[in-house]
Amino acid sequence: MKILVTGATSGLGRNAAEYLLQQGHQVHATGRNQAAAQWLQQYQASFTALDLGQASLEQCEQLMHGCEAVWHCAAKSSPWGNWAEFYQANVVATRKLAQAAGTVGVACFVHISTPAVYFDYRPHYQLSEEYCPKRFVNSYAASKHAAEQEILKLLPRFPETIYTILRPRGLFGPHDRVILPRILNQLQDGQQQLRLPGGGKALLDLTFVLNVVQAMMLATTTAGLASGRIYNITNQQPQHLVDMLQQLLTEQLGWHYQIRDVPYPLAYSVAALLEGVAKLTGKEPLWTRYGIGALYYDMTLDNSRAISELGYQPQYSLVQAFEITAQWLRQQGISRHG
Repeated sequence: MKILVTGATSGLGRNAAEYLLQQGHQVHATGRNQAAAQWLQQYQASFTALDLGQASLEQCEQLMHGCEAVWHCAAKSSPWGNWAEFYQANVVATRKLAQAAGTVGVACFVHISTPAVYFDYRPHYQLSEEYCPKRFVNSYAASKHAAEQEILKLLPRFPETIYTILRPRGLFGPHDRVILPRILNQLQDGQQQLRLPGGGKALLDLTFVLNVVQAMMLATTTAGLASGRIYNITNQQPQHLVDMLQQLLTEQLGWHYQIRDVPYPLAYSVAALLEGVAKLTGKEPLWTRYGIGALYYDMTLDNSRAISELGYQPQYSLVQAFEITAQWLRQQGISRHG
């Protein structure tokens, strides 16, 4: 099978491309990291460097030549930024790619969205895919929801293409450029302290990247799926954040650190102030109101639809996922802190 993987040079897309190549599939990859692109090409992946937000519809169609599926992992993923950039990267690019897939007759289009579309500064348990807040918390969440809507608009126009939307919660693992770097930066800046609202007691779902890759493959190969379905994807093992950090950082990596409990109102206020400064400097703040809220409020997702329709069950437990992630960090030269 030949699959186009967008965002293939980092994060989920990099893991997806590596998995497909290891399984003997053909991969056409897009991304911006030239070093990673060279690695993919060494393993017989074809690669096209392209800014998907600026690409024409014709260029998107050319990317899919001979492909049976598209795994759209590329996105601007950040808790802070201006709407225009998120709109171009997440909404415009997704609309063009989804339309191109239908035009050229790609059988399956898998779009990676986010549970950030649920977040509303309240605790939630076993959230279903139908939940929608009164307003979206930031440009990232709003743009990802808008991208989903662009896909759903295309369903009547392209009935031969099965469009599937996955919402994986709290992605982590090899090639992570979102969660792990922020933790490392805080440890480096905080003298072996992690400052967490509520002391990290929030009950959260995380998802190992290779389990998401598994869900993408199921969405591609499972017969009889209805087009336009949305699926929550997690490791199905909700735990308190502080306990998950203990398993990865201390038990696997041998790091010694202290959790500093920051009162939520104080953390939120500081984040608001830092966001104000960031608007003047153009640099992403260390803390954002969304980031603070996401670490403070409980949130778990209902996976029953993915279980019943995709047959999804995580192949890797959290323990296994932390072991693999720690091994990858050591290979990057990140082993023991302090």
